Formats: sequence, C-alpha cells, structure tokens
Amino acid sequence: MIPASRHLHAVPLAVIDYQPLYHTLLDAQADAWVQRLPDAIAQALDPARHGDLAKWQSVIEEIPALTVAQCRPDADAVQIGSFEEISDDVRITLERQLKALKPWRKGPYRLFGINLDTEWRSDWKWDRLKQHIAPLNYRLVLDVGCGNGYHCWRMLGAGAKMVVGIDPLLLNVMQFQAIRKLYGEAPVYVLPFALEEVPGNLKMFDTVFSMGVLYHRRSPIDHLLALRDCLQPGGELVLETLVIDGGLGQVMLPEDRYANMRNVWFLPSCDTLISWMKRCGFTGMRVVDVTTTTVEEQRSTAWMPFHSLKDFLDQENQQLTCEGLPAPKRAIIIANSA
Repeated sequence: MIPASRHLHAVPLAVIDYQPLYHTLLDAQADAWVQRLPDAIAQALDPARHGDLAKWQSVIEEIPALTVAQCRPDADAVQIGSFEEISDDVRITLERQLKALKPWRKGPYRLFGINLDTEWRSDWKWDRLKQHIAPLNYRLVLDVGCGNGYHCWRMLGAGAKMVVGIDPLLLNVMQFQAIRKLYGEAPVYVLPFALEEVPGNLKMFDTVFSMGVLYHRRSPIDHLLALRDCLQPGGELVLETLVIDGGLGQVMLPEDRYANMRNVWFLPSCDTLISWMKRCGFTGMRVVDVTTTTVEEQRSTAWMPFHSLKDFLDQENQQLTCEGLPAPKRAIIIANSA
C-alpha cells in the first residue's frame, strides 16, 4: 500500500504526482523507501524550511498550463513546445517567471521559443559520455546531484524507463518542477534529498550517474560505497569528477578554496580513483574521457549573471585557478557493480 503524506498541506498545488514513482519503487522491492518518501518530500518542501521557498512555489503556481505539441528531451537544448504555440505576451510572461528562478546552472533548454542559456553547457558533458554508456532503453536510472534535472531529461530522451534525480538544493528542485509543469507528465522525478538520505543497500537501479559530486564529499570512499549499494548486481556506474594529472596514489587536497569553491575536498588522479573504485567493489573500470573545463563550457549568462569559471582562474595563466592550483579537469569513468 502506498502511504499518504500527513504533510500535504505544506506542498504547493503545482507539486507533481509521485504515485507512478511509488509504484515503480514497489515493483523494485523498495517498500521501505516508499513508506518514508511522501512525508520526507512534504517536509523538505515545507516553506518554513527555506526563506525563499514560498516565493519559488508561487512562481511555479503562476506558470500557465500550456498545450504542448512537441517535446524533445533528446535535443541538446531540451525542447518543450515551439515559438508558434504561444503568443508573444504569454512568452514574455513565461520568460519573466522563469527568470524569477535564477540562477540557472544546468542546461540549456528551449521553452516555447525561449532560449534558456544556463551557466553550464551540460550538453557538452552528455556528448562526451553518451557513446560510452550502456543503452538506457527500459532502464531504471538514478542521477545523484542532478541539479535542475537537465541530464535526467537527456536520459529520458535516451530511452530510460524512469529517471529519479536527487538534489538537496531546493532552488534546483523548484526549477525542475517549473520545467516539468511545462513538459507535462513524464517518468522523471527530482527529489529534494542528498544521497545520504536514500536508504542503504537498495540495489535497484540499472544505471547510476554521479556527475560533479565526488569532490564535494568529505569521504569519497563512503560516496562510492553508497553509489554501489544503489545499483543492481552488474549495474553500471557513470562517474564524473574533478581529477589531477599523476599516477597511482596521487591526490590533491586543497588547503582552503579551489576555483573559489570552499567545499572541494579530494581531487585524485585517474589511477587513484580507479583504485578507490576497485576497493569499493566495482569492476571493469574504464576512463572514457578526460577534458579540461573551458570558459566556453562554464560561463556567466543572462540566466546566471554571477561570477563563473573565468573569474576563478588565474588571469595571467588559465592553466591555474585563482589560488594557483591546477585548473579544473574532469574525467568520466564507467564501471559495474559486482
């Protein structure tokens, strides 16, 4: 039986229907998680927990329910609707509503002719990994630290049966709810949680993505173990994280900030990261891409008007951060659970 939340009064009317998610989790034998989820979601989205949450919820409520002729989650700029489907007045209002949810960091999106140009060209990351992962057709997918859900939509466009994203930042969750309200019903969900709030030993997902998360964890080993426990035996992990050049055993631990970020802990070499993954019980580790992040891939835009990567690099030498450390370089490693 799927429980009803005791806190539904705290959730905005625009909240999505989670019943299909609960049914899928029950089919995957995740009964204990289903019993906890309704109350946990409602509590996380209680306006009393965040000073801006009521404002963001109000913005989502005001977004009109629009008829959509075509959605393209497989497009580089995830497309919902077309320019011709709404009037200029409605488009101007919609753009104002979406800009009230700034800053937008992951994308891009194209929404009824509005080019939502985010800080990250997240489609570039998707292009780097899509040819290397197992086909997502009919797979149950988890995206850890998913932001506003851009890659969740790309996973749906690649054929996933259902995509569950988790992210503890409520603005990201609200941005996802705005996008999903425009898109309509879809087997894509973003839950307002960190991985630590997901029950251990689920072993239910066919594919798990963790992109841009590992270096924010004080214990990368615990993060890898938690990712492993989300996967079915033989399931696939797609791990993307900051790395450094070097051999086995080399790790950089910034003394304070890294590229102006306070919460960066461990940046391993690829060989070191592979050794960690092996120790955690993964098999078949393979590095499929190593790319230095450029100021074209991560930059300020009208939708994210604050400082971005170019402001956090050494102005004389872009091979270094403003702290004098090696500039951001990201690796994608794919592995399987034992």
